[in-house]
Amino acid sequence: MTTTPPVRTVRCPTCGGASVYASTNPFRPFCSERCKSTDFGAWASEAYRVAAAPPIESDDEDVPPRAS
Repeated sequence: MTTTPPVRTVRCPTCGGASVYASTNPFRPFCSERCKSTDFGAWASEAYRVAAAPPIESDDEDVPPRAS
């Protein structure tokens, strides 16, 4: 007897609704194309940002910036 694995659902990052997290959902982890596009638009318009420390200013211009 073959058993079907349970369907995993997650919360859609955009609307908070249920979203099927499987290869059958082309928009995963989003629930729909609309939610995926809304999230992409927010990134493209820089509504989401990653916090960073301000650059360290130096009086000596010959010193290359430190690699992080």
